[in-house]
Amino acid sequence: MLTKLSNCKVYDPVHQKNGVVEDIYIQDGRIIAKPATDVKIDQHYDMQHKVVMAGAIDIHSHIGGGKVNIARQLLPESRDYLKESFQLEGEWHQMLAPTTRQTGISYAEMGYTAVFEPALLPVNARQAHLEMLDTPMIDKGGYAMLGNDDYFLRLLSRGADQRKINDYVAWILEASQCIGIKVVNAGGISAFKFNQRRLELDEQNCYYPVTPRQVLHSLATAVQQLGVPHPLHVHGSNLGVPGNVETTLDTIRGMEGLPIHLTHIQFHSYGTEGDHRFSSGAARIAEAINQHHNITADVGQIMFGQTVTASGDTMMQYHNHHHAHPKKWVVMDIECDAGCGVVPFRYRDKNFVNALQWAIGLETFLLVDDPWRIFLTTDHPNGAPFTSYPHLIKLLMDKSFRNDMLATINPTAAAMSTLGSITREYSLYEIAIMTRAGAAKVLGLHNRGHVGAGAIADITVYTEQVDKEKMFEKPDFVFKNGELVVKQGKVVKLVQGGTHVIRPEYDRSIETELKDYFSRYHTVAMEHIKVSDEEILANGRGALLTHPLRRD
Repeated sequence: MLTKLSNCKVYDPVHQKNGVVEDIYIQDGRIIAKPATDVKIDQHYDMQHKVVMAGAIDIHSHIGGGKVNIARQLLPESRDYLKESFQLEGEWHQMLAPTTRQTGISYAEMGYTAVFEPALLPVNARQAHLEMLDTPMIDKGGYAMLGNDDYFLRLLSRGADQRKINDYVAWILEASQCIGIKVVNAGGISAFKFNQRRLELDEQNCYYPVTPRQVLHSLATAVQQLGVPHPLHVHGSNLGVPGNVETTLDTIRGMEGLPIHLTHIQFHSYGTEGDHRFSSGAARIAEAINQHHNITADVGQIMFGQTVTASGDTMMQYHNHHHAHPKKWVVMDIECDAGCGVVPFRYRDKNFVNALQWAIGLETFLLVDDPWRIFLTTDHPNGAPFTSYPHLIKLLMDKSFRNDMLATINPTAAAMSTLGSITREYSLYEIAIMTRAGAAKVLGLHNRGHVGAGAIADITVYTEQVDKEKMFEKPDFVFKNGELVVKQGKVVKLVQGGTHVIRPEYDRSIETELKDYFSRYHTVAMEHIKVSDEEILANGRGALLTHPLRRD
């Protein structure tokens, strides 16, 4: 079937198209070059100069795995299958931990076609994939968590050759069916189990004689040498701690040019100036990102209102549990390899710290020069539900609206922020980079994030409006693999997405040692950890989308 979208106002940064009006042709789920004039068009949509972009890609959103399920169980009042909001203490809020079905539908109805789970624990990979496979409408992928697991820390402690570490990382990627590697508070989650309540970048774990810097360097080296397109995805040390801007800057400098992706950077950009001993380090972080082209980052913007924080960083979640709202929380561990903490939280615009956090995130967005290296996230659900993205886009694109909001927050926080003096407004072209082209590039998804010939036909169509929040809330059309799945902001056809994976080569003899290790120290055998291709493909729930390695 040949489908034609005519009179599209295209924003496609991969092909330097900034509002170019042209036609798009779709056949067999892909975008094709203009066919011969005598070819029959089976379906035709006149877009009437509507804004057309590739389907949006969220590179960091917690949509599957143990943490999300715990959040759903901890907050049953937020699980409403019929409504998009729920009542808590007299106010209405968006769902904090939506069901798998609602997650996929809500993303699609905002124009998103791919979402990546950033903290997939290898020992829990099967459950995480089953959850993501139960999430319709969108492609999925996961980043496997390493850096606090006993086997890796043992390798590093005994000075194992980098090739051995590379083999282990590659085995983990294959066994857990993931597209990247994530490290959370490198070595800190492990240290927490030995009663260390904080771990600095160059401080040794009290049990394993290794530092967070060594963990980061060895994993980033492995990812680079294996040719994994997405850099090591780094949740830094000392999340949320005043003064952690110094840790973040030391991390950037200490990578010595190795590519890394710093995630939810807003939570790692705090100084200690002022009466409250809490200040913005956003300008210093943005300057460092601008200067170090090996660094990419997503922001993890907070938005005011009720949410739930769900993180693998048990050290920090335990530290913050007394802020729980409502007053209930969970911290747990799986197989002593990693953990998670779930703490409900309400961000208040009149609270000094929360207000400054909001400003710090926006400062970071606006001060990083290159939109190809900064990405739109709220660290769903930690900073805010992903459904707040249209509001966030408006804040970035509309200086007057941003300043109006700034005038309503805690006045002391507003006075300490440089946000009001920043005149930059994001353009539609820059939004297309940050949410499409740049996201696809940093993940190595060469056939997504653009609408050129050969691309998968994941396409989102908007009516251009002055109010950008309304514009991005409900696209006119969304096409997934060439099929119309959303019309006028509502799903009209339920479809299944695929699972993105990467398969580096490695010495398979590592399994001999791993089998012995699992039999000695784990409650499950090594073979049971591995998620097979057949499990991903069972019952027609999607496809395996294997991406090529990076070849430098």
